[in-house]
Amino acid sequence: MNPTIIRTRITELLRCRYPVLLPGMSWISTPELVSAVCNAGGVGILATGPLTADETRKSIAKIRQLTDKTFGIGATLLMPGAKENALVALEEKVPLVNTSLGKADWIADEVHSYGGTLLATVTNAQHARAAIDNGADALMVTGYEAAAHGSDVGSMALIPSIAQDFPDIPLIAAGGIANGQGLVAALALGADAVAMGSRFAVSKESSLSQTTKEAICQATVSDTVYGSNFDGIPARVLRTPISEKLMARPTSIPIVIWRALRAASTFNIPLWKVIPGLLTDWSKLYAVAQFGAATQVLQAATLEGDLQRGIQFVGQSQGVIQEINSVEKIMQEMIQQATITS
Repeated sequence: MNPTIIRTRITELLRCRYPVLLPGMSWISTPELVSAVCNAGGVGILATGPLTADETRKSIAKIRQLTDKTFGIGATLLMPGAKENALVALEEKVPLVNTSLGKADWIADEVHSYGGTLLATVTNAQHARAAIDNGADALMVTGYEAAAHGSDVGSMALIPSIAQDFPDIPLIAAGGIANGQGLVAALALGADAVAMGSRFAVSKESSLSQTTKEAICQATVSDTVYGSNFDGIPARVLRTPISEKLMARPTSIPIVIWRALRAASTFNIPLWKVIPGLLTDWSKLYAVAQFGAATQVLQAATLEGDLQRGIQFVGQSQGVIQEINSVEKIMQEMIQQATITS
């Protein structure tokens, strides 16, 4: 490897110096962190989940003030507001649109019309096949080790399996990667780049609470909890008394129904759209209701540093994160490690 540039299919596709991405993390992947990763040689993806369409447009403008490099926006299509935010990204001709949990063929047509790239986040071969059929140009393959919503299969087996099944599409490995050794390993497994959420979340430019950053630096690889009882989708979070309690048992049906109606009010969704969902599409509505309920406790940990009542998404890679450094230093140390290791 060249110490100043690493060429892969992803660096060619996204026109970046290093095959390293910042995934979209709610309240963390802000314009400031996105642009810092871009200016350090990678590609940052703006988290639009907590944003309105107007806020997304303003955030895109802010990123363009801070960098002239390739950047992206994320859209979790299952969630309320995602379609509106994706439409803003298309109107603003954002170079990279990263979708998950939904069919994105309508996005593919538009993003390709202006020369942009569609990146789909997947956790298994079935999702990968569907994403490719719907026009994805690349896949972010999220393993079991990842923060938040990863696969039930570890990256060591998942990445080469997807690479073998779909050799013609570039892959970005996510889950368990936080340094140069992880980058080299991912490339050896068949990936063309890596995504590092937890590592960049614990950077000086990150808006993650300083208290939570320090807690992650002190945690080990074993200090996470994985399950679906928190926000309705299998997720990995920092191990704390409150996270262990919430993950221990599923939420009762009456509470889920109440949360669904409350989420409808929060996201301005008409009740006539919610009631049929309770009867015909329970699994999706369950996820939306749980995620809506999770918002407050996520913000408590992420923005306020309150780990007594808040819960923080984090990956097992936290075990190799020991310092809070600038994005530039993280990137340069990573590339140096990768050069020595390869």
